[in-house]
Amino acid sequence: MPVGGYAVPSGAYSVPDAAPQRSGVLGSLALVFSLVAAVVAPILGGISAFEIGRRLPNGVSSGNDLSVLSPARDQVLWAELSFWTGTVFGIAALVLGIIAIRRRQGRGAGIAALVLAVLGVVIFSAVVLVTFAVGGAAGFAGSPA
Repeated sequence: MPVGGYAVPSGAYSVPDAAPQRSGVLGSLALVFSLVAAVVAPILGGISAFEIGRRLPNGVSSGNDLSVLSPARDQVLWAELSFWTGTVFGIAALVLGIIAIRRRQGRGAGIAALVLAVLGVVIFSAVVLVTFAVGGAAGFAGSPA
């Protein structure tokens, strides 16, 4: 006879099935995109900015005449390409990171991608500014007096 008037449960107790583990590919993809935006693009932009500064040791005036950039037109093109590449990959990393966080598919990598994509703008700007200045100093020091 059951204790306390309660019936004995029928069947054995079993743990409910766990929800299937979701793939973290989305978060990882966002992290790779943010690494391209925050590391690869600033490196390419920095190399180009150094060469622009070296070829234009007197700097760029604030006028509307862009012909002063003609000695470094190839490097300007590469700097612009690295900027737009970083922009596209950064925006893609932001979008995929938000989706990964929301869907819980690689949430940690999605958060890291989000932070890195936002910092990528600062990293790119700082690297290009510093390398342009260093390149200008190198061009100025190497120019005949």
